[in-house]
Amino acid sequence: MVFKRREKRGLSRALWEWIYPKGGWARAYSYIKHRLRRLPGTPEEIARGVAIGVFTSFTPFFGLHFFVAWVLAIVLRANVLASLLGTFFGNPLTYIPIGATALGFGHAFLGKRPESDLHLGLGEMFARAVSELGTNIAAFFSQSPGDWTYLVEFWHTVFFPWMIGGLVPGMISGLVIYAITVPAIRVYKNRRKGQLAAKFAEIRRKTLLKREDDSGA
Repeated sequence: MVFKRREKRGLSRALWEWIYPKGGWARAYSYIKHRLRRLPGTPEEIARGVAIGVFTSFTPFFGLHFFVAWVLAIVLRANVLASLLGTFFGNPLTYIPIGATALGFGHAFLGKRPESDLHLGLGEMFARAVSELGTNIAAFFSQSPGDWTYLVEFWHTVFFPWMIGGLVPGMISGLVIYAITVPAIRVYKNRRKGQLAAKFAEIRRKTLLKREDDSGA
């Protein structure tokens, strides 16, 4: 058949590709780097967007990182698409170290002592919190009693410490990324501008030569 129906991905395959992208993380990184270089805007706007995306990755608003980065990019006049690409700094390979770092800072700021193995069950805890939240919202509309015990504990143990503790490492990481991205984007744009100028000059030269040949004939 000329037109084949694309093979549908099962749930297990979709989850695996979320953990390990098709083509590998190296290919995913190359794609993001290529897209960043091609974005319109000044190097400062693009770098500011990337820094915002990286900063957003240190927040506990999972599932809303795109939205948070989008809002911050508009407020701070950064490149919106760059901010969305920057959120990929938070991925299955970095969630555990990001979470452990943010919780460590958060508990230190709040004067609490974190559980040593807390970061090992973060995914399960967030999944249960989302489930409990959905159950309580449904209970509110059905006028049945809800149970907020776990969500209150989750807020005090994980979410609030993570939100507070992620500010410092998130800002530091964002500033480092900004400092690296600005000159890299500027060098690429200047080189591309020079390549385009040389290409147009060559086209113009060939056009003039052709006109001279036509007029001589």
